[in-house]
Amino acid sequence: MTGRRPLTALRQSLRNQEQVVAVSISTMLVMMGQGILGPVLPLFTVELGFGAAAAGAAVGAFALARLLFNVPLGALSDTRGRRLLIVVGPAVVAVGMIGSGLATGLLSLIVWRFIAGLGSSMYMTGSLAYVIDIATPGNRTRLLAVNQAALLLGVAIGPWLGGFVGARFGLRAPFFVVAAAALAAAIYAYLRMPETLPERHINSEHHPMQPKTERGMRSLLTAPFIAIAFVSFAQFLTRGTSPQALIPLAGAETFSMDVDTIGLLLGAMALMSLLLLPPASTAADRWGRARVIVPSLWIVAASLAIIGSATTAALFVVGSLVFGFGNAVSGPAPAAYAAEVSSTQSRGLAMGAFRTAGDLGLLIGPPVLGAVADSNGYHWAFWVNSGIVAAAAVILGLATRAQSRRTAG
Repeated sequence: MTGRRPLTALRQSLRNQEQVVAVSISTMLVMMGQGILGPVLPLFTVELGFGAAAAGAAVGAFALARLLFNVPLGALSDTRGRRLLIVVGPAVVAVGMIGSGLATGLLSLIVWRFIAGLGSSMYMTGSLAYVIDIATPGNRTRLLAVNQAALLLGVAIGPWLGGFVGARFGLRAPFFVVAAAALAAAIYAYLRMPETLPERHINSEHHPMQPKTERGMRSLLTAPFIAIAFVSFAQFLTRGTSPQALIPLAGAETFSMDVDTIGLLLGAMALMSLLLLPPASTAADRWGRARVIVPSLWIVAASLAIIGSATTAALFVVGSLVFGFGNAVSGPAPAAYAAEVSSTQSRGLAMGAFRTAGDLGLLIGPPVLGAVADSNGYHWAFWVNSGIVAAAAVILGLATRAQSRRTAG
């Protein structure tokens, strides 16, 4: 009997590893599909006869769908299972992408982009809960890191593939490539990814969804979860604004950097994130997630202050590289922490709320900090961003300290 236990544990570990690889492959396909549209979507809106505002509306429709549906879809995954979202989600993305590729006007493009955003929300919320279901408290950050590495790989490959396909086959072709990748992800998930939510948690007529969702929402109204949700807001606001808009623009306009130099700088920052993912996730699992997240936030806040205060290109580059380091250190630890401070029964709902906070930051950050940069200069935009990140570090630090005192008491 005793000899069977190690063998059973080994089989379960191998099964879990296979499931993590499966969801990571699916994640790479979905994110590669989204990345393909990076260099294509703005040009496609111009081809339809519209300008930059229309491109922003098309991007915003995708983000708005995620913002609206992350929480209800997370609740759905707690009652109907994760598999429903990770199989149906990519299929909905495919429908949205086919419709986008066939769009002949701005309104139809926005509608189809909204549908694609709904599918993305389904998949990303379900896949995050799926990995957390598989993981244990001792390896949760590392397993999330595998999925995040697949996400980063898909994002890295996507724009190159989109530019290649768009240049040779026209600007509508990449949408259909995305649809094919999403359908492949749906089929793969259907064939290779079993349900991870325990059967006793699956909704039945005796356990209606609405009361369970309300209980789950109340369970998230704790200081640690609210703090980590604000961290998600600050991180997504920062990642969507500083490296994607402010650093390239400030580098070009303030320090006369050319496109190649800016590309090398951003590439170095992205490579740092990928290389630091394994050690950072191991440290978070070993020493505690908050002990990694809080210092990483302070590093990011300091780096943004350095960038905003830089008077030379060399100091600007140093600040940007420090930013890349600090941003990489936290890795997937915030998601692991969010799972840690939420109940098992409402884990999907927690991941939906966590992602919604991040998507809200992604939606607010670029226009707000862009307006600050336009009216007061890039240095003020970086300083404001630094203050938001520092506030997140303070809030999480206080919340974890209070939680530690309660646990000790």
